[in-house]
This record gives sequence, structure tokens and C-alpha cells, in this order.
Amino acid sequence: MRVLITRPEREATALAKALAERGHVAVIAPLFRLEILRPPADFAAALAACQAVLLSSANGARALAEAAEQRSKPILAVGDTTASTAEGLGFTDVVSASGDSAALAALVRQRLDPGKGGLVHVSGVDVVGEIAAAGFEIRRFTLYEAREAGAMPDSARAALQAHALDIATFFSPRAASLFARLVGGSGLAQSCRAVSAVAISPAAAEALKALPFKTTTAAARPTRQAVLDEIDRLAEAVVQGPQTMSDTPSSTAPPPAPVPITVKRGLGVFGAFVTGLVAAAIVLAGAVLSLPYWPEEARSMWRGPVSAPPPPPPAVDTTAAIDAAKREFNVRLDDLEKRVRAAATTAAQADRPRDPAIAELRGRLETLENKPVPQAAPAPSTEADKDVAALKQEIATLRIALASLDQTVAGQKEALDKAKAAAGANTAADQKALSAARASAVIGVAARLSAALESGLPFASDLGLLASLAQGDAKLTELAAALQPNAATGVAARAGLAASFPAVAKAALADDLADDSFGERLLGKLKGLVSLRRVGADVAGDSVEAKLARAEAALNAGDLAKAAELVKSLPPQTAKATSAWLARADAHLAAQRVVDQLAAHAVTLLGAAR
Repeated sequence: MRVLITRPEREATALAKALAERGHVAVIAPLFRLEILRPPADFAAALAACQAVLLSSANGARALAEAAEQRSKPILAVGDTTASTAEGLGFTDVVSASGDSAALAALVRQRLDPGKGGLVHVSGVDVVGEIAAAGFEIRRFTLYEAREAGAMPDSARAALQAHALDIATFFSPRAASLFARLVGGSGLAQSCRAVSAVAISPAAAEALKALPFKTTTAAARPTRQAVLDEIDRLAEAVVQGPQTMSDTPSSTAPPPAPVPITVKRGLGVFGAFVTGLVAAAIVLAGAVLSLPYWPEEARSMWRGPVSAPPPPPPAVDTTAAIDAAKREFNVRLDDLEKRVRAAATTAAQADRPRDPAIAELRGRLETLENKPVPQAAPAPSTEADKDVAALKQEIATLRIALASLDQTVAGQKEALDKAKAAAGANTAADQKALSAARASAVIGVAARLSAALESGLPFASDLGLLASLAQGDAKLTELAAALQPNAATGVAARAGLAASFPAVAKAALADDLADDSFGERLLGKLKGLVSLRRVGADVAGDSVEAKLARAEAALNAGDLAKAAELVKSLPPQTAKATSAWLARADAHLAAQRVVDQLAAHAVTLLGAAR
């Protein structure tokens, strides 16, 4: 079956792939262009305080991923496609209501407790209806907008004029109403008589009543899987019926035998859930096993706060901690300096004579020792013997006093040496502690800068935190200067570059074919009408189409550098279509390299401090 898809380009591409697996041919004609909006100022606080987030579309999951870094907050999704999109973006706790807004409200009442906090509903500018659950406080935040196309897409116009469609799909009442309005304005209403319309809900089918479709059917459930099942049912009915769909009048000749169509089924909801669960378990196990080898700061960032709103920016607390450490170190150094001065004064005083009496004793001792011994003296009297004995005792006493004084001086000198060594050791330890705190602060700033690059937000305030930390460090000063040109405006987010790439690839392919032969140019125009282009990492060859396919696959895998390299290798005639995208991609990659160097330098500083 030839199926018209009116969804935005990202969702249309995924749906076209699912249709191709089932043996159908997709004609992509986006009626809307998705634009991610900047979250309001109170969004971060509301997200931190809520107990769960409600998502009513896959676009809401993408907008939430760009607006917040947290991936552990519980997610309640309206359907399986929205749930799969959220899981693919890294959210770890996702539950699908497998229905519409009423089913989502029922899931809220079943799983959540009103007393544990309010809910946050992430939606677009236009919503069909508010999600209401009795007893729950639900705050809706508009984080994206699907902007309507001003005219019927060329691919849809050409397919309707050529009667080359069997089925047209509509995934919202708004899309159905816009299609009816554009078809009526283009004068193509009668071209819908041979087309069957498949709507995701009765409300979407109701908006198509003004058009003369062959049949208008609403899916059994408001999910993408139900729409695919309805398309398969119509295909089987055509094969088994007595007539085949044809653009030419029937003849009297017997119709050819119907060719059986094998409908290929995808993984299904259960298979996708099991695959996502296994992948999440593998990633979580790897993170847990490697956790003991992470730096302490990284482990603290992994654990995160148990509850309560997030703390104020770490840079403010880090600066206060550094100032407090500096004051404490200065007090300790002053105390050590006083002790050293006191010890030095004591030692200096010990080197001088303590008392004039000691000097007199030293003189008397030297006089007695130098006194000549009489050669032939008469035998001393008893009084003389007593005087000599008294002098000898005095000399012995003086010798003991001098030895004690020498020991005291030596002890004071040793204490002085120890005090100097202790002062040096304390100063080195204090310097290491200060260096470790500074390195930890730089790691925190690098993490904030990396998050700003991924979200596409300005990072001037985060970069300003490096000013006080970069003093005396030429490397930090150089890295901060390299990031300064883009600080006020930020750089393009990786997700935004991936979202805009299909349009760039389409324009580049058209520019490449424009310089070929007449046949190639005609083929290029036909390809442009139906928006068909090979995609996937396995597209071989050096053609523009093959390189664009591999670049898009690299983007979807998160490898922006490889995608940019492939785009740069395209022929010169594609530069007009790719130059603006390449400039934004190069700016993102350059900023990311500087932030990576900043983080590596911070880790080096932390290792040196230890």
C-alpha cells in the first residue's frame, strides 16, 4: 500500500521505516514543523518538587530531555511510542498508559498518591484537552510548538494529482483539520475519492468528514501500533477482495490472481519493552561495577541528593569554602610563626650568660685551674685542706651547672628545629588541601559547562566562575578565553543539530543533482517531491546520498564529529545547503573539546593535590 504520512519529519521517518518493514511504501508530507521552546524560569524548581512527569506526546519527551538533565524522575506516558521515545532519550523510570489522555489520568490515579506531591505535564502549545486526575495538582508547561505548514507539501500534492496514494494517515484532530483545509484550498478534494483515511482517534476522523475519502476509519486504540494494524487490515482486505485498487478503468478480461502480501511485524510493544529493559540493566550494571574506580567527586555527583530541592549552584558554596579554608590556614600559619619566633628568642637568650654570678664562677674556675702547684711546700695545715676541699666541691658543682645549661640550650635548639619542620609540614598540607578544593571546583564548573553545551543554552555565568579559580594558572586562563566568544549566546545543541539535519540533507542532495544531466535532474525533482532518501549506517559508496545517510546514522548514534567529517567531504556544489549547519556543528565540537580539556586539567590538578 502507498501510505501518506502527515506527521513532523522526525516521527514521519520512524513511521516510514515501520511501514517499510511491513511491505508498504511511505510518502512523507510533514504538515508541522517542530520547534523546542525555552523552559520558563520556574520549570526547574517545579520539576525537582514534583513526584512524576506526564508526557502526552513523543515531542514532549524530546522537549523534556532538552530542558532538563535529570533522567531518574518517574515518567507516565500517554502511549507506547511516547514511552519508547522517553526510554531512548535516557529516562530510566517510564510507564505507558497505552491509550489516550483519559487512560493517562487513570494511570495517575492507579500508581500515584496525591499526598506525595504534585505533577508536571510537559506538552506543546496546542493540546486537545487537559489531563485531570481528582486530588492531584498538575502544572502544565509548554516546551514545544508544532507550527503549521502554510501550503500543501509538494510531495502530497504530486501524489494526490497522480492518484498514487492508497491510504492517508492522521495522528491528531489538528493534523486532520489542517489537511482538510489545505486540500480544499488546493482544489484537490476530488483526488481523495480513491484514498482510504486512517485516523488515530474518532476525533481525528471527525475532522475529515468534509473530504470525500473512499473510507474513513478510526484505529481501535489511540496508538501508533493500532494505526499500523489498521493499515495491514486494509492491505489484506485489498488482496483478498474481488477487486484491486487501480488508477485505470476495469476491463472485461479476468483480473490477475492476487499476489499475497506478507505483512512483517516489528518487535511489538512487549518486545520493545523487554529490549529497553535489558539495555537499561546492562548500562546500569556497568555504571555500578565501575563506581568504585570513579573519583570521589564523580561518585558524589552520581549519588545526587536523596530528596529536597537541589542545592544552590556549587560554585557559590565552593567559593565560600575556599575563603573559609584560607582564613583557617592563615590563623594556623600566624600561630606557627609566633611559636617559631618564641623558640628563636629562647635559643638566642640561651647562648648568652644567664647571670653575672655564672660569669664570676667561670672566672674563678679558670683561675683555680691555671694556678701553679708549689714545688716544695710545707705540709698543708688542716685549714688549708678544708679550703682546697671546698674549692674542689665548688668546681664540681660549677661543672654540673654548666653541663645542665649546655643540655638546656641543646634541647631548645632541637625544639626550634622541630617547630620549623612542623610549620613546613603544616604549610604543605594546607596547600594540598587548598589545591584539592580548587580542582574540585573546576571539575564542577566543567560539568556545568558540558550540560550547557548539550542544552544549547548560554554559559556566560558558568564561565565567570572560572575567574577566581584561574588566578596563577595559565592553562585555565587560556581555556576560559577559548570559550568566551560563544558564552553569551551558547552553541547549537547536539539534539537540535540532529533534528535539523534531514532538511539539510534533502537540500544538499537536490543541489548535487542540479549539476548532473537532464535525466538526473529530473530524477532529483521526483525524489524531492516524495522526500525519499536512503538512510542508515550500512549505505555503502562515496555518493552524496550514501555519505548523507551515514552522517545521519552517526548523528542518531551521538557521533557529531563523524557526521561533520562526512558532510565536509561532500562535493563543493552542496556547500550552500550545508555551510550553515557545518558552522553550528563545528562551534559545538570546538566548545566541547575545550570543556573536555578543562575537565582533564582539573583531574590532573586533583591528582597532584593528593
